[in-house]
Amino acid sequence: MSRTTVDAPARYTSDAPAPSRLARIAVHPATALVGILLVSLNMRAALSAVSPLLTDISGTYGLSATAGGLLTTLPVLLMGMTAPFVPKLVRRYGPERVVLGALGLLAAGVGLRVVSGGWALFAGSVVIGAAIALLNVTMPGLVKRDFPDRAATMTGVYSTSMIVGATLAAALSVPMEHAFGGWQGSLASWSVLAVGAAVVWLPQVRRPVTGAPLAAEAAAASGAKLQGLWRHPLAWQLAVYMGMMSLLAYTLIAWLPTILTEQGMSRGTAGLIFAFSNLVQVGGAFLVPLAAGRMSSQRKLVALMVGCCAAGILGLLIAPVGGAWLWAVLLGIAQGGGFGLAMALIVLRSGGAAVASQLSGMSQMVGYFIAAAGPVGFGALHQLTGGWTLPLALLLGCCAIALTAGLGAGRAHTLRG
Repeated sequence: MSRTTVDAPARYTSDAPAPSRLARIAVHPATALVGILLVSLNMRAALSAVSPLLTDISGTYGLSATAGGLLTTLPVLLMGMTAPFVPKLVRRYGPERVVLGALGLLAAGVGLRVVSGGWALFAGSVVIGAAIALLNVTMPGLVKRDFPDRAATMTGVYSTSMIVGATLAAALSVPMEHAFGGWQGSLASWSVLAVGAAVVWLPQVRRPVTGAPLAAEAAAASGAKLQGLWRHPLAWQLAVYMGMMSLLAYTLIAWLPTILTEQGMSRGTAGLIFAFSNLVQVGGAFLVPLAAGRMSSQRKLVALMVGCCAAGILGLLIAPVGGAWLWAVLLGIAQGGGFGLAMALIVLRSGGAAVASQLSGMSQMVGYFIAAAGPVGFGALHQLTGGWTLPLALLLGCCAIALTAGLGAGRAHTLRG
């Protein structure tokens, strides 16, 4: 009996206030899961909503192809610029408060984007990119901390939720444009999703994290920081793989509907194919991380994802309209599975939540800086050449780089603090 008293001192139960009902709800795994899913829905929707409306947006402000590509590039660029500061914010304020602040920032950016004037369109895109960066970097650490034994599975779940959000945005943007009488109403409607997720997330901010036992538990779960991360080859391989796969994904998100319409396809059909491609991503985003978690090495999965992407791009070069549905399947598998695999690799290569946050910040900073060159560079090259052959051929070269880096990142190795 005396030993039990020593191991569990009474002062923790008598002195510490009992957690409120809201705080007790917040620590329940189901509550955390629902919150993560709703947050994840917001992490791509505001970006994917632009592509089907790009022709009308460009017509309103007289944007060139390069400027139109910049609408997708700016958020990606800000995601890279913001990423390295997120781990410090997480350590100072906690991941729950960072997520809540990011959702508020996202809703504000969506609203700003539809304020009258071209400047607001681009300023809102900047704010949206910063908000998504906060969510991108924070989520892997949250998953590693709250679901340590099912990290790969949960990565697949929240990656799938992200793709679902992107799919809904792609499929509903044009119908909502008609319903609201313009593209402004269609884009603005996605702020409601961010506000709703913030309301559901509020209990997570009330998690009881201050008691001595809880603080010790959180520290043990997070683990130590990794020194010399920026000098580690594996970290760079993962960053380059994520960057190239993101470049390919964001470029195709920005330009796939336009490629198809300029080849003679109707805008409605092109939008359906684009939405279908996003729908296929759901399966890849869920299944590939699950498979990755069952393997010690993920190199075969890397080769499969890059191969599907290269085949889809090659199809757009050879028969863009005739084989459009097939290319949509291949590109959807590659984009959803490739992104889910990149996020899974961050978790699988990390020895703890602190390392996962560091690795997420580094890989996303480097990765999104690489990805930012894709949409605007693709648009500029199309404008320069007047066709799609050279821009698509360069994307095939990016596939080769992604394969090389991904084979290195897929090796069975764990980074520990």
